[in-house]
Amino acid sequence: MSRKIPLRFCCGFAIMCLRDFRLDVNDTEREASIMKNRGSGILLHITSLPSAYGVGDFGPEAYRFADFLTEAQQCFWQFLPLNPTQSMLGHSPYSSHSAFAGNPLLISPELLEQEGILRAADLPRAPSFRDGRVDFPSVIDYKKKLLAAACQQYKGRLAKDHEFEHFCRENAHWLDDYALFAVLKEHFHEAGWDSWPVALRDRDPQALREAEKHFHDQILPKKFVQYLFYRQWFALKNYCKNKNLQLIGDLPIYVSFDSVDVWANPELFKLDEEKRPVVVAGVPPDYFSATGQLWGNPVFNWEKLRETRYAWWAKRLEHNLKLCDIIRLDHFRGFVAYWEVPAGETMAINGKWVEAPVEDFFKIMFRHFPGLKIIAEDLGEITPDVREWIHRLGLPGMRVLMFAFGDDLATNLHAPHNYPENCVVYTGTHDNNTVRGWFKNEAGAETRQKLFQYLGREITGPTVHWEFIRLAMSSVAQMVIIPMQDVLGLGEKARMNFPGKPEGNWGWRLRAGQVTPALAKKLADLAKVYSRI
Repeated sequence: MSRKIPLRFCCGFAIMCLRDFRLDVNDTEREASIMKNRGSGILLHITSLPSAYGVGDFGPEAYRFADFLTEAQQCFWQFLPLNPTQSMLGHSPYSSHSAFAGNPLLISPELLEQEGILRAADLPRAPSFRDGRVDFPSVIDYKKKLLAAACQQYKGRLAKDHEFEHFCRENAHWLDDYALFAVLKEHFHEAGWDSWPVALRDRDPQALREAEKHFHDQILPKKFVQYLFYRQWFALKNYCKNKNLQLIGDLPIYVSFDSVDVWANPELFKLDEEKRPVVVAGVPPDYFSATGQLWGNPVFNWEKLRETRYAWWAKRLEHNLKLCDIIRLDHFRGFVAYWEVPAGETMAINGKWVEAPVEDFFKIMFRHFPGLKIIAEDLGEITPDVREWIHRLGLPGMRVLMFAFGDDLATNLHAPHNYPENCVVYTGTHDNNTVRGWFKNEAGAETRQKLFQYLGREITGPTVHWEFIRLAMSSVAQMVIIPMQDVLGLGEKARMNFPGKPEGNWGWRLRAGQVTPALAKKLADLAKVYSRI
């Protein structure tokens, strides 16, 4: 039986007072504000939830998962970025047309019906979607039809919808550009903005006004879809808040070149006169790739950002603070020094490190957002200066148990006996194999022996995930996050992402019935034993 889900839309941001911020190694006040108590949580992206519509969304299953987390005595729900994804980039949530817009695929058809935005009779017939995986082409085709029907049915009421009017006014700083960009992308058959007519490419004011007038009827539905996304998200966020669940969002440092962010703010990126990147982002060889990773994102022009006192970044952080309680800053080392590669290179090896204004940037951000809670993603090849900045800023870094059991086990910072309290421990991340998949397919005989020595006994594949969960839970680390695949003890086929693999990622989903009361009790018992309630 379906239940009614309360939908309340929250607009605006809390007014924040400014305070002085000193970059002090002993800044215990900042550290305490991030990690007050021991706790644990689950990493599960929204798309991975069960759903009758081919992809996880903000509907009833999201609320059921929040209930499960509460029953399991978990404190945190971590998810990946919620921005729109792109087919040509494999639907990675880390590659989007917008750093501010929400992914329309996450809008729940059931909630649209509950709200009276769509009648059951008007819902397009859903195809028989694949269970356990997201079939992105089929889902996109269906959701486009569904959202078009919602826009058509509701358009007569938009003029009297004061919440929609308020939403558009409060978010105009990104929404106006995004809606026009999305319409122009469709008009030019998804061609990159750098190949549009020069007047539109260079945002000639007259050309923009003419485009806004000409495409008015197509622009309004784009804004309405964003309104629906945020309306449903904030209802879910409020539900989690009432259950004392904190939401951990993920913020990629870079944006895609073919995005409204670069089109609307070209001066903030290292582009040439034709508005194309001079250098692009990536990382040198590390654990994930022997040849490095060439991401291809445009690199920030930090000098121009400094001139504006990082206004674009301040808006981006403000926006994300509205969405979640804690922000995981992906690729934190890029705020200290970033790897830039000349445009046109086919691999990331031929790049160089360039310093970023880390001290000035965070000094200003913490003045604007004194309660800002950040997890620093500090995986890969991290130099001592980056570690020092994480320490000086009082930020928790990440520790991944899967990385612990090498030849350097005694001194390895990912081994539990070397954890500081102010860190976040993961069994693995969305970029890793599952623990069970790692144990079976990646951990060699020597690595397994190191693990057995650490545990004091030999174990087998079917139990290794619980051994990892117990190691994380029993550690001194204040926060523990376990991917849902590891809670379930799933193998390599449940892996979320394989870095460097262009297709077949991001599609794993929970199956109905996999989340059980017995599983909640087992997690709750561990949380109680290790004081993580």
